[in-house]
Amino acid sequence: MSENTDLRTSFLSRSHWGVFEPIVEDNRLVAVEPFDRDPDPSPLLQSIPDAVAHRSRVARPAVREGWLKRTRGGGEQGVRGSDRYIEISWDRALDLVADELKRVISRHGNESIFAGSYGWASAGRFHHAQSQLKRFLVQLGGFTSSRDSYSNAAGSVLARHVVGTSQIIDGPNTSWRSIIDHTKLVVMFGGVPLRNTQVKLGGTGEHTTREYLARAKAAGVRFYNVSPLRDDAADFLDAEWLAPRPQSDTAILLGIAHTLVAEELHDAEFLNRYCVGFERFRDYLFGRSDGIGKDADWASKLSEIPADAIRKLARAMAASRTFIIMNWSLQRSDHGEQPFWAAIALAAMLGQIGRPGGGIGFGYGSVEGVAHFDQNVPIPTLPTGENSTRSFIPVARISDLLLNPGEAFQYNGQDLVYPDIRLVYWSGGNPFHHHQDLNRLVRAWQRPETIIVHEPWWTATARHADIVLPSTTPLERDDIGASLRDRYLVAMKRAISPIGSARDDYSILADLAERFGLVEQFTENLSTRQWLERIYDDAREQAAKRDAHLPRWPEFEEFWERGYLELPQTPRPYVLFEQFRSDPGLHPLATPSGRIEIFSERIQSFGYSDCLGHPVWFEPAEWLGAEKARDYPLHLLTTQPHTRLHSQTDMGLVSQQSKVAQREPIRINADDAAARGIRSGDVVRVFNDRGSLLAGAIVTNELRRGVVELSTGAWYDPAEPGVPGSLDKHGNPNVLTRDRGTSRLAQGSSAQTALVQIERFAGEPPPITAFDPPIVSQTGTPAT
Repeated sequence: MSENTDLRTSFLSRSHWGVFEPIVEDNRLVAVEPFDRDPDPSPLLQSIPDAVAHRSRVARPAVREGWLKRTRGGGEQGVRGSDRYIEISWDRALDLVADELKRVISRHGNESIFAGSYGWASAGRFHHAQSQLKRFLVQLGGFTSSRDSYSNAAGSVLARHVVGTSQIIDGPNTSWRSIIDHTKLVVMFGGVPLRNTQVKLGGTGEHTTREYLARAKAAGVRFYNVSPLRDDAADFLDAEWLAPRPQSDTAILLGIAHTLVAEELHDAEFLNRYCVGFERFRDYLFGRSDGIGKDADWASKLSEIPADAIRKLARAMAASRTFIIMNWSLQRSDHGEQPFWAAIALAAMLGQIGRPGGGIGFGYGSVEGVAHFDQNVPIPTLPTGENSTRSFIPVARISDLLLNPGEAFQYNGQDLVYPDIRLVYWSGGNPFHHHQDLNRLVRAWQRPETIIVHEPWWTATARHADIVLPSTTPLERDDIGASLRDRYLVAMKRAISPIGSARDDYSILADLAERFGLVEQFTENLSTRQWLERIYDDAREQAAKRDAHLPRWPEFEEFWERGYLELPQTPRPYVLFEQFRSDPGLHPLATPSGRIEIFSERIQSFGYSDCLGHPVWFEPAEWLGAEKARDYPLHLLTTQPHTRLHSQTDMGLVSQQSKVAQREPIRINADDAAARGIRSGDVVRVFNDRGSLLAGAIVTNELRRGVVELSTGAWYDPAEPGVPGSLDKHGNPNVLTRDRGTSRLAQGSSAQTALVQIERFAGEPPPITAFDPPIVSQTGTPAT
C-alpha cells in the first residue's frame, strides 16, 4: 500500500454537513464529535442527537384512515394532510404497497408511477434512498422520473449548450489554490455566503472555504460583493458592497459588457478564436436589434447601482486578473438562464477563461467543495439500471404534472406531455419543503390515487401520504460515506439499533421485490455487507484505471477495520478550460461549434420567446420594478439557513435555538421595519396573493431596503391542515414563492421571484405543531 494513503482506526459516520464521531451510551446517541481532520467543522452536527430519537420519528408502518376505508369499498374519506393514521404490521403494509403497484401498473402502465423522490436524503452511498427505490422500480418496468435539480437546473441546462458541460456549474471548477496564487480581483454575484459552505451532498471531511477565502485576502486579492445582502460576503474580506435590486444582475452584467466594448477594453482576439456569436450579442448591447442601448446608465435605472460604479467595476475587471463567481441562487428566478449566460459572455469578453486565477465559476458560495479537491475520484455507487419508460418531468414541475395530465409542455427543445400519474412513490426527500407555492402543491397532492412514502420522521410529506413506511437513519445501518471532490471515504458503521420498527430501504424493497418474484434480481443474492464490498471494489477498480497517480486503495476489510481512507490532493492547482485555451482545435468544447457559444444557433432554433439565442434582459414577472410592487413592496429572498440543511434537523438543537418566538426568523431592513412599526422579536405576518405565514422578525441593516430574507426549511405547519391557503404558523417561505419555470429552455425553479408584504401580527400567535406526530391508532382501534 502506498505510504501516501492514510487510514485510521476509529468509529466514524458521515452527514451532509460533515464527518463526525458518534458518542453512544447504552444504545443511545448522546453526543457527536467533529472529525479531527476538519479545520472548520459545522455546528450543524450538534443537532444530530436531538433529531435521531425525536418524538417526530415514525414508530411503525402507518396507513391513512380515509385511504384504507376507500380500498375497502367505503368511499374516500378524510383529506391528505389532515387525516388520521392507523398503525399496521410490516407484512400488511408491504402487501398493500405491492397490491397498489400491481393494480396501477396493470390498469394504467408504469408511466403512471411518479418516483421523482428528489431531495438530499441521508448521507451514505449504498443506502441512498432514491437509488434504492429507482433500482426496484426499474425492475418492475420503470416509472416517471424527474430531471435536473432545484439548486441549479437553469444554469446546468444552459451551460451544456453554451460551454458544452455543466461542470462549470457544479464542479470540479478552478481551484481556490489557483485563485490565491494568481487572481487580483474576485467579483462575487450573490457573494460567497459561508452559511452555504457548511453543507455538501454526501458530506465532506474538510470544510475549507473559510480558510481559502482568508488566504486569498492575505494574498492581496480584492473582493466585490454584488448582492442585496451585505453578509453574503464574510466580514474579513472587506468586500466592496454593491446592493442591487434583486434579479437585476443580468442588467448589471450587460452594462459592464457594454462598457468594455465602448471603451475598447474587451479581448477581441479571445472572442475571435474561442467564441462564436459575439457580433450578434454586441449588436444587442448597442441596441441595434431593439433600439435600446444596454449601457451603464440603462443598467443603473434597473438595478439602482450608480452608473459610475458599474463603469468603475468594468474597468477594474479589465485591468487585472479577474475571477467571476456566480451563486446558484441567481438562476432560481424568472428567466434564470440569463444572468448565467451574461456572466459567461462577460468572462469571455475579458479573455481570461482558461488562465490560472481567471475566468468564471459557479457555486463557490452555494455548497462546500465545488473547487477544493481537484481529482474527480470515482465514488461507490449502487447500480440502478435503465428506466425503460423514459418518461420524465423537469424536477420543479411537480404540481404541473399532477394537476395537468395530458397537457403539452416544452423543455430544452423537446415537445413533451405530462403523463397521468396515479401513484406517487417517494423516498429520500421532502417536496413540502423544497417545492414552490405549497398551497398549489396541497391541491395537486390530492389528485393521485395512492401516495407511498419512506421516511424516518413525520414530515409534512409523510403527513400527506397514504402509506408511511418508517426508514432508518444512517446511524442505524452500515454504509460507506463518500462524495465527489472530497478526499475521504468513511466506513459508516451502525452506531445504534433501529428506533421503533424502522427498517432500511434495501430490506423494505427486497421484501417488496419478493412479492413480485424479483428478489434475486433486486438483491443479486447479496447481503448489505456484500453490497458494500462490491460497490467499494467497483470504485477501487475505476480509480486504478482512471488515474495512475492515485495510490492503491486497500482491500475492503482493511478499510472497514481502520475506519476511513484518505486520498492525496493533486500537487498542481486545477484551472477549468485550461486545455481548451491551450489548443481549441485539439481540445474543443462539446458544443456544436466546439467553442463558447455567446450566440447559440441551437437555442435560437427552439423558437422560445422567453429564451433567445444570446443573453437578454427580460423583466421578471415579480420584482421591485414591477407594477405588483405597489401591493407587495418587499422582495422575498429565500436563502439556505445557517442552522440546518434545508429542512433536515429543523427539530434539532441548532435550528431550534435560532427561532424567534418559536418561528423561523425573517430579516428586514431597519427602515422598512420602522415604517411598519416592527421590532426585533415581533411575530409578523408575511403574505402575498399565494399565501401567508407567521415568522419572527429580526431588524438589521445587513440587507438593502425593500428586501426581506426568510430561509427555507421550517417544517410546514398549516393552521388548517390539508386546506389550501391556510396560514402557515411556522415560517415556511414556499407558501409565498412562485411555481413557474424559469423558461421553456430549462423549466427550473423560480423561487427567488416573489414579492410580499409584511405586518405585525395582532393577538396571540397559534402554537407550533409541526413536530407533533399525527393522530395514530393501532389496527382495530379508533384513532385518538
